[in-house]
Amino acid sequence: MDLPSKPIPCLGSLQPRPANFNINELADSGRDRSCRELQRLRRFNQPRPGTLQLAGASFSLKMHAPGKSPVFAVYYSILAAFGVPANIVTIAILSQGKCGLSKCITRYLVSMAVADFLVVITAVILSRLRAIYFPVSFLSTTPGCSIVTVLSWASKDTSVWLTVAFTFDRCIAICCQQPKLRYCTEKTAAVVIGIICALGCLKNVPSYFLYEPVYGIDNVPWYCKIKDMYYTANAWRVYDWLRRILNPCVPFLLILVFNALTVKIILNASRARRRLRAHCNGDKLSDPEMESRRKSIILLLAISGSFMLLRLTFLVNFIFVQMTSSNYANSSNSTDPRFILQESGYMLELLSSCTNSCIYAGTQTKFRKQLKDTVKFPFKLMSSS
Repeated sequence: MDLPSKPIPCLGSLQPRPANFNINELADSGRDRSCRELQRLRRFNQPRPGTLQLAGASFSLKMHAPGKSPVFAVYYSILAAFGVPANIVTIAILSQGKCGLSKCITRYLVSMAVADFLVVITAVILSRLRAIYFPVSFLSTTPGCSIVTVLSWASKDTSVWLTVAFTFDRCIAICCQQPKLRYCTEKTAAVVIGIICALGCLKNVPSYFLYEPVYGIDNVPWYCKIKDMYYTANAWRVYDWLRRILNPCVPFLLILVFNALTVKIILNASRARRRLRAHCNGDKLSDPEMESRRKSIILLLAISGSFMLLRLTFLVNFIFVQMTSSNYANSSNSTDPRFILQESGYMLELLSSCTNSCIYAGTQTKFRKQLKDTVKFPFKLMSSS
């Protein structure tokens, strides 16, 4: 589980402490106000299965501790510093409708950029970077980290399924001449986007009730621990499987199928069109229709291909856990192969929230022109003033 968990400073690492570890000595040291408060909270120092024990400071094994090394701090900082402005600029440029794209395509691309922006805010900044740089804040309370986790999952689900919807829309537009007149419209795109956003939020609402406090200080619940019943109750087990299947398994397969159909139809149509043109005039003049199709397929394959490649590691980790009947990595041990595979999957998955802007700039001439004008605009203002 990718959970925003981080101990308060006085507890240090969430790795198991030696048996002679004494929380009273730590509190008496006066290093931190939170440590002194723990002196008054010895009533919480009762061991319970699957929870933090203050006397031994042992931590639940049913919890994933996010990476805390400088590598993660630098990586997620760069991701946030690039992802936020890149997605904002992408939204602004595409919303103007000057990139030579249809209104239907523009609707999908704008919604995908908004979803990616929310992924950067919730999953990168409020979850990962907050846990690294601000381990103690109001978002570290159980309600706070529960809400952040739900919003993070909802934004990632929405981003994934919007990519699937865009791929399906282009597949219909290219492969089905009659249905595309009814389906590939701006109105239909707006309805599909609204449904995906609503379902993405509703799907993750139960996740808010999945967590319980790790411990309490002055009746304030701190941090999130998965409830034991999540691993025993059939309803929660079914929910976990559905959540994993709906993201990333089903979207991965759907995008693969839609792209295969689209490429097959385009290749067949291209060969037939070349034969027809050669039979009619035999010239080698450029074909505007084929040029338009070429640009469309490059954009489609770039977006969906990036999606599949960056989520492949995440999918492999999920399949590995299910096939080997092992658990997800529960510590931030950089030498543990499971932790390396798991964190690599998370890092690449979050990287996908920043790649579409680069794809648009690399494949769309008019988008690139608009981007250059946007970058030059502040300098023009300064030079004219």
